[in-house]
Amino acid sequence: MTNSKIAAVVLGAGKGTRMKSDLPKVMMPICGKPMIKHILETLDGMNTDKIVVVTAPDGDLVRKEVAPHESVIQEQQLGTGDAVLASAKAMEGFDGDVLVVFGDSPLITKETFINAVNKRREGYAIVVLGFRPEDAARYGRLVVSDGELQKIVEFKDATDAEKAITLCNSGVMCFDGRIMFDILRQIGNENAAKEYYLTDAIAIARRQGLKCTVVECSPEEVAGANTREELAQLEEYLKKRQGK
Repeated sequence: MTNSKIAAVVLGAGKGTRMKSDLPKVMMPICGKPMIKHILETLDGMNTDKIVVVTAPDGDLVRKEVAPHESVIQEQQLGTGDAVLASAKAMEGFDGDVLVVFGDSPLITKETFINAVNKRREGYAIVVLGFRPEDAARYGRLVVSDGELQKIVEFKDATDAEKAITLCNSGVMCFDGRIMFDILRQIGNENAAKEYYLTDAIAIARRQGLKCTVVECSPEEVAGANTREELAQLEEYLKKRQGK
């Protein structure tokens, strides 16, 4: 193993509008703690060398909550690729493994993060965390062949054969830190929303002859919350895990 350092970029710039709350989304409480706190505790429990939290310009509450971890500002909400790029200066010179995690996915376990890192160290540029939900609904699909991730296809762009794939994209990734920002800087915004999508990193890496792959986890682990109902569901999952 060449480099055993691990860093994490935690995306926490989302608003809580669909929760009908003025609180930033990642500050919504689960079992008495803001969502983002659960993730930071998991990452801290892995002895992560560096954690950078990406926040919105008005994210003072989030920045205060995550201190002493470093936080950076995504000036405009221009997509997940742009959000991770906002951490480039803070991450400069880091050449270990970099986990990209969403601040509103509080249930991912230390074991799953470590699985992703260990897989990355087998010689992959990017490892994507995949899951198989009961209802694949509108999730992006992970197209895997011979153990390699060929592409991530958004549901709306998927062929019927691709829609039949049950392996879905959680959005969580582990990158080789040495090349991560080179890849991210090549992501374009030629799409309807004019946003920079993190998922495009796979196509870019593969064009460069780099290998990508997937590790799977349970759907419960990557459950997020966009509504009050989903927030309550996350709390149920967490209580069950804690044996309450």
